[in-house]
Amino acid sequence: MDLTSSTWLVAAVFSPLAIALLILLLPSDSKVLTRWVAFILSFVPLIFVLIMWFNYDRIDPGFQFDTGLVEWFPAIGSSFHMGVDGISLPMMLLTAILTPLAILASFNIEDRPKMYMFLFLLLETAMLGLFATLDLIVFFIFWEFSLVPMYFLIRLWGGKDRAYAGFKFFVYTMAGSLGLLLSIQIIGLSTGTFDINELYTVWVQLEGVLPVVGLDANTVKIIAYIAFVIAFAIKVPVWPFHTWLPDAHTQAPTAGSMILAGVLLKMGAYGFLRLVVPLFPQQAHDTAWVLALLGMLSIVLGGFAAFGQWDFKRLVAYSSINHMGFVVLGIAVFAWVYGLQYTTEGYRLDAIIATNGTVMQMFNHGLSAAGMFFLVGVIYERTHTRDLKQYGGIWSVLPVFGGILIFVSMASLGLPGLNGFVGEFSITRGAWGIFTFYVVLSMLGLLMTGAYILKGIGSTLHGPLKPEWKGLPSMTIREHIVIWPLMLLMLSLGLWPMWLQAVINDTVTAIFN
Repeated sequence: MDLTSSTWLVAAVFSPLAIALLILLLPSDSKVLTRWVAFILSFVPLIFVLIMWFNYDRIDPGFQFDTGLVEWFPAIGSSFHMGVDGISLPMMLLTAILTPLAILASFNIEDRPKMYMFLFLLLETAMLGLFATLDLIVFFIFWEFSLVPMYFLIRLWGGKDRAYAGFKFFVYTMAGSLGLLLSIQIIGLSTGTFDINELYTVWVQLEGVLPVVGLDANTVKIIAYIAFVIAFAIKVPVWPFHTWLPDAHTQAPTAGSMILAGVLLKMGAYGFLRLVVPLFPQQAHDTAWVLALLGMLSIVLGGFAAFGQWDFKRLVAYSSINHMGFVVLGIAVFAWVYGLQYTTEGYRLDAIIATNGTVMQMFNHGLSAAGMFFLVGVIYERTHTRDLKQYGGIWSVLPVFGGILIFVSMASLGLPGLNGFVGEFSITRGAWGIFTFYVVLSMLGLLMTGAYILKGIGSTLHGPLKPEWKGLPSMTIREHIVIWPLMLLMLSLGLWPMWLQAVINDTVTAIFN
């Protein structure tokens, strides 16, 4: 193990766990101390991730800060193996940025704040670990581990229907995980390894009858491919596996929604990029049109569903399905080109542009969705309602909030000059030459994006001011500290996306070389 580099990665992944255990040692009656310790120490993982970010070698697009194979479970061939590249490192950066902001947004939690902060930091370890691991078994452990803290965050600190929403979230994801676990076991037993780097070659080239299951390798790959797709499609979520998401978002506490939309959904998309397409290139190529179709339907139907909502938080929840549909469309381009035996330069360029856009969209949606859910929480704390019909004219009493809401909404909309435009444009450009028909239909969803964004802004800020909203208090300093870093990142990625795009592009370009 190279202690000069891999230590930073291990420290980034497990430092939230150490902080969570420290939180448990604090006095139960010291709520203020608990909040501040959790918030201040939550910057430690961010510091480790930033050290990796600034020491990342763009000349080497492979996995860096590699721990090497550390024997962990030799009986089944599983090892502790971690490393990051230009796809996983941005996701770790997103996680490390959003967690302190979400914790700061949770300072109004009065019920059992120590347990709340403990669960939040456990969740951060699960998310960082999943993006960093290079072993299938360890990947699955982090994948499942992330369920538990989020379930309890919804179940204990959610809205009035939190029990139903938490149960639905847990059952949906667990249902997808069953097939995923079985497929991972078959892959490991058939190849003798769970190391993802090795499986890219060994599993893909495996042929003949597999003695483990007595079936032809191609048949097993098809079954395993379907299981992988379903598991990750539920997490994204892709239409029609999306129905758990609006309920979970609506009932989750504000910070829970920020992390759920900001990072947890990206775990599913990351699974497609890291595992599904590279491990099943032929199957992914053959069914890329299905992924494109589902991505298009997510864009269009998610947009129409969002427009039909009058619960502000539910509207933002459906907007996530709409925006993540672009991610799935980009993954479809990646799958179609990656699975070709040979590609023309045009297709290769299309795939590079679309895949770059996919990772960018994952990062950008994480920022804008977290910002939107936070702003919904800000107005809910003051009005105790999320019903858009009950709002109106709030800009006249909260002008600063109104300006911030419009800024973040425009970033979510994809206004040129802000972060949402970059990823969606890249995906549309890359997909145009391969899935032209689906791209054209997706524009209906883009039209509805403008419609539901304007509906949310208009219903909240414009119109006559209702008497009950005349005395609404202005945003607090704490709330400004939460939202302004997100806004600055949205602006920076809109005006100069290359600070992030360059890291992503080096890895993506190497994949298609």
